[in-house]
Amino acid sequence: MGELRLVSLRCLRICPSMSSLDLCSGTASGDWHEAQLLLSRDETLQVASTQCMAAVLVHSPVKYAAAFIHADIPEFLFERLSCASEALLRAAYSCLLLLTEERLFFSKCHAVYGIEALVRSLKGILQLNSPELLKQGLMLFTEILKRQPEEIQLFTNSATCRDASGVLREAVSNPVLEVVAEAVRAVAAFFRKHHLSSPPVPYGELQALVQALLDRCADLSPPVSQRPLPSCGLLLPGGHPPNRGPSRAVLQQRDILWGALEGFQNACRLAIEFRNEPSAWENPFTAPSTEKEDTLETFSEFLLSACDSLCIPTVMRHSEQATQPALMEIFLSVLSSLFIIVPHMKEKFSKKLASSSFIRLSLELKARFCCGQSHLALNQACSSFLCSLCLNLFSALEETRPPPREGLSIVSSILQHSLAQVNTRGSESLALLSDSLYVDEAARQRQYCLLLLLYLAYIHEDRFMPEAELFSAVRSLLLSVQDQGERPPPVIFRAALYLLAICQDKAEPLEKAPLSAIRKILEGISDLRLVYSHHPCTLKFFLMYPDLLSRFGHCMLELWLSWEDGGSPEGEDRASAASARPAALADHGDPLLPILKSGSSVLLILLDLVYSSPMDIARKVLTILKTFLKENEDIQVGSLLRGHFLQILQQLLVESGAAPLQASSNLPLLLSLLFLVQPKNETQRELDSTDLKLLHQVSNLCGKCSLDHVEMLLSSFNFLYWSLHQTTPGSRKRAVAVLLSSTPLLTLLQKTLGLTWMEPAPASALLGPPTKETALLCSGWLLTASLSAQQHLGGLEVHQTLTVELDKVLHTLAFRKKKAALFSASILRFLRTALEQNFSSALVMLVSSDSGQSPSPEDSALSPLSLQQVLFLVVSLQNLLVQKDLLLSQAVVGCLEALVDFLQARSPDVARHVAAQPWNRFLLFTLLDAGDNSFLSPEILRLMTLFVRFRSSSVLSQDDIGYVLQETAKVNFSELSMATLQALSCFLLQVQSTGSLSNPALSMTIRTLGETLSERSLAPPRRQDLVCLGGVAVSFSHIRD
Repeated sequence: MGELRLVSLRCLRICPSMSSLDLCSGTASGDWHEAQLLLSRDETLQVASTQCMAAVLVHSPVKYAAAFIHADIPEFLFERLSCASEALLRAAYSCLLLLTEERLFFSKCHAVYGIEALVRSLKGILQLNSPELLKQGLMLFTEILKRQPEEIQLFTNSATCRDASGVLREAVSNPVLEVVAEAVRAVAAFFRKHHLSSPPVPYGELQALVQALLDRCADLSPPVSQRPLPSCGLLLPGGHPPNRGPSRAVLQQRDILWGALEGFQNACRLAIEFRNEPSAWENPFTAPSTEKEDTLETFSEFLLSACDSLCIPTVMRHSEQATQPALMEIFLSVLSSLFIIVPHMKEKFSKKLASSSFIRLSLELKARFCCGQSHLALNQACSSFLCSLCLNLFSALEETRPPPREGLSIVSSILQHSLAQVNTRGSESLALLSDSLYVDEAARQRQYCLLLLLYLAYIHEDRFMPEAELFSAVRSLLLSVQDQGERPPPVIFRAALYLLAICQDKAEPLEKAPLSAIRKILEGISDLRLVYSHHPCTLKFFLMYPDLLSRFGHCMLELWLSWEDGGSPEGEDRASAASARPAALADHGDPLLPILKSGSSVLLILLDLVYSSPMDIARKVLTILKTFLKENEDIQVGSLLRGHFLQILQQLLVESGAAPLQASSNLPLLLSLLFLVQPKNETQRELDSTDLKLLHQVSNLCGKCSLDHVEMLLSSFNFLYWSLHQTTPGSRKRAVAVLLSSTPLLTLLQKTLGLTWMEPAPASALLGPPTKETALLCSGWLLTASLSAQQHLGGLEVHQTLTVELDKVLHTLAFRKKKAALFSASILRFLRTALEQNFSSALVMLVSSDSGQSPSPEDSALSPLSLQQVLFLVVSLQNLLVQKDLLLSQAVVGCLEALVDFLQARSPDVARHVAAQPWNRFLLFTLLDAGDNSFLSPEILRLMTLFVRFRSSSVLSQDDIGYVLQETAKVNFSELSMATLQALSCFLLQVQSTGSLSNPALSMTIRTLGETLSERSLAPPRRQDLVCLGGVAVSFSHIRD
């Protein structure tokens, strides 16, 4: 037996020599002997036999491969892949690799038969430390994956397919670069539809394989240049490679990256192909109640995410050192395919690419490699990518615009016809735009194409051209268009205007000729929304040139406001309105505010917009002007706006007749604006003729309104009240005379006050009227109190008297809930005015209901009040004071002081009784319970002064006064408010004048405190007296003093 083995070996060694001499016949008997040797249990014979066949196939594959295949030699070879001998495996791999060159190998399904054995073999080799053997096995696997016919399914069961994916995933992670290079080629071949189309598609395995592929590429260190390379752009290196060629490791890394990109490209192509097959969208074997993760959609979204986080950074990192045109061609093709794979994310992905300078990258690739007829494939890939990218970006812009959206088709046509010819560098691109000679149609289309690319790049903050030079180039383009009598499409003109606006700060102002060209083109466009770009620079551009401002300022401001808070700058989604401005402008507030400071024309346009624009825009204008006036309290601005407002109001009243609100629904907002422009800090401003005319017009307007026009009446009442309290006594008298002459105003005021005691709905019986109606009532009572006080003071003629039922006023004060503090304070100020006038006002008549009984002597003395009403009012005032609301407390104390003065004049006994009630002491200590030194509150000091005045020792004893004086002496007066100091001075004077203290030490304390106070100026506090509380104009001094 040993001799036979020796003879067989010698014969096998002779076989390669015979094959080189063409002495092997390739007969069936020879193939049978080869098969017998492969089936033998002698490993040496198997190795020798396999090597013999390989040598024969190398010599003449066409002649001998078919014979071996017909003899089923591949089956025997695949069977041998399960052995542990590296020599036999190496020989079998070599022989099978040679046999794969024969198509018959696949048509007779030998690959299908042996794929499972091959995968098992590779899995076993991965456990060994044999890179060469693994590389050889992967080469065989790659060839089978590449050459397997589409009509013959390679993987007949999903388990083998998953095992193959796992083998490739491990091979890609191998530390040996040669193995990795072969593995990535196998992965690229594995990602083919006919290998993976049988359900269920193993999306999870494919995702893991792509992840491993990209992770391995990310681990590769980028090549290091031998010497610095001069750069021709901001992204791509230029110059020539160093004299010494790249190292072997660098070449291997380049091959791996190239292969990985091909693999990723094939994975993307696979996802695109499966989109057309509903059966491949999801795993049909997933339970209905289980969340479906292994689907085409999740795989597609993974590809996008992997490209964003791994593929793009890796390719760009390697390209920084050496840019390969073929590699970039694949890379850009991958990016283009992702727009198709995940269509619902294409706009967001496009914006990210644009903001990452991919428009610039593509243009620089075209300029560097694609001039003339060179690198046509790269030029096509760049152009296709740019076209898809720009159309996605522009489509996102168009979605935010009203129909018709014709710009997209124009942009698509320009890009498709001209992108391939745009291969210019930066300076050449500017020269192309600036060409002022006669420009033919093709050249003009290239100019438009370049303009669109720059427009979309600059929208996404990729400003790669010198802005001053770009400004000049766009300017020249517009002049050229005008000289040739052309009319550019609106979308092209929009791009030109945007670039001019963005670059304006870095360039000189436009001359008359380009401004004329811009104006002429704009006048030919029916809807300026077609050329409007929402960006602060665009707004500033139109408002800085008087020619453009006078003709288009109104429309541009309206467009700007219609987009604000409901839109966003070019390139942003309208849904993200809160971030309505690019990052570079996010911290600069509303760009209109600095523009408003520069001139009055924009202010007047904004005022017109409040009157003529839709309600939402008018409200935005109101907000802007409110902010502006708060930051710039300039009386000249207020006067300018009041004069313009008077013109608008006069025109409105003339045109609308008796129904002004039907003519303009924005009238309440306009009146709110009029109230806003009133000076806030000038209490002694003389009213001019414009102010008096406005008072007359607003009072007439109020007379034409019904009580349903709550907003307009509230704004009107606020304006009238504010006008009375911000002027000098002389002007105030003239203003009151104007208002008293308006009978319709007084009639409306009577109806407004009557709303106070209308029966509310049962559910809100204690809450009072709704917020706006409550504000109107507050303003009505305050205005009535002011008119009554000034009429009584000046003895002005009254044409109509207001009637108020006194018992209803008192009832309202007693049963109004705590929340309505301002409401109660307003009524208290009215009642205080009536008490101060001794109920003798010619304007307001307070009447009491007839009880049917003859009044008592006390009631007759207190008329129109009764003793019962006085006591009822005192209890109400005490209850309101316990609420400890500052404004309400001021109103209560003022009203209580006026009541006691009224009672002192009418019935001193009743006045002393009111001041000496024991309940007052409990009330006082309740108020003092607020904290340390709470007695230094101006309202409490005024209350104690009142009790001292009437010598109410049961309320405030000598010991109490002494304690207050001792504690006051410890206080640092510089920390007290001016109102507190004034109230304290009055308290000390009252204590001295009444002789309430018998203790000499306390008397000395009073004198010392008095001297300290006299050294301090007790001038009125310098603070804003007029404020707006809950929509109601309120004068603190009117409530307090």
